Amino acid sequence: MTGRQIFFVANEVNELGGVGRWQTQMARLLAERGHRVTIIGVSPPQMPMNLGENPPFETLTLYERRPPAHHRPRPLLGRFDPAVREQEADRRAAAERLSRIFRAARPGAVIIVTQVWAMEWVARADTAGHPVIGISHESFEASRASSRFERVLTYYRNVDRLLVLTQEDADLWVGEGLNNVGFMPNPLPLTPGTPSPRTEKAVACIGRLSHDKGVDLLLDVWAQAAPRQPGWILRIHGAGEKETELRQQCAELNLDDSVEWAGQTDDVTEALRRSSVCVQSSRREGFPLVLLEAMACGVPCVAFDCSPGVREIVRDGEDGLLARHGSTSELARHLVRLMSDEKLRDTLGTRARENVRRFAPDVITRRWEELFDFLER
Repeated sequence: MTGRQIFFVANEVNELGGVGRWQTQMARLLAERGHRVTIIGVSPPQMPMNLGENPPFETLTLYERRPPAHHRPRPLLGRFDPAVREQEADRRAAAERLSRIFRAARPGAVIIVTQVWAMEWVARADTAGHPVIGISHESFEASRASSRFERVLTYYRNVDRLLVLTQEDADLWVGEGLNNVGFMPNPLPLTPGTPSPRTEKAVACIGRLSHDKGVDLLLDVWAQAAPRQPGWILRIHGAGEKETELRQQCAELNLDDSVEWAGQTDDVTEALRRSSVCVQSSRREGFPLVLLEAMACGVPCVAFDCSPGVREIVRDGEDGLLARHGSTSELARHLVRLMSDEKLRDTLGTRARENVRRFAPDVITRRWEELFDFLER
């Protein structure tokens, strides 16, 4: 196989979070299969993620500082407003830099735009001769509730392929008049050799301490579940803007004795191996990597059924348990059920480790390469 030249164009090269982790993993997987990969970020990261030593791909960033949001022209000045003209000049210069990079690419190159904000620059650039693949990493419903919805409809309408995370989401975007939509699940982020022994009385929550991740809802859940299963702890791995507020809520609920704030972790596998259950209480999700990771570690998951991606990963009652979106009482019941039943934990955890193999990295990477071949025809 002759390797292709592949460009990932993103908001940031090494953004902390699920999109950044996915992007880094896919860049590595494709580079390992002989492709020449470059990640291009629009702006420097606000919260950088470690890319590891000697990553097998190149990186560059268009701006030294994050570019400001679009200026609205002041009344009477319109497009002659100096601030608007300066911003337009900056964006044209950045787009021209992209154009030079794409023009110099060899035949067969592919441009993958991982976030719709980054597409605003790619749309201005000269991409002639190279297929452009746009990606939305969130569910249709989450996108529709945000400003990204109209931008997806605007900026991804004419790309060669718009990829979302599930067939269910793809069908919804088709209903909005997009005829270029397909779906591509995220690959399994890790393949641990040994599963969790599921012996420690610990429930793991791994994710950013933000509104969307719903850790405030989880604390309400834990206040219902913990008294029914004394001796168990909720171990929260993560950092974020809501941490102070969440710690205060924890204290007010008298949960300090059963909640451990473990901070951000660079070793997700070890965090999961020290757990017997994984819980996710998100308000919104796309195709959550932590559920894949937990299942790969043989840790059964309990989660809100908040998106097609969640129910695509976790098969309710077969390899994990799903609660109605936002039902803290139901999520608490599911947690108690797993905490109290070792046999059920083992059964679901074993099935989870088997079932998650359908998202193995080699399986997903081959699907990407098949798409590249199709778009080149």
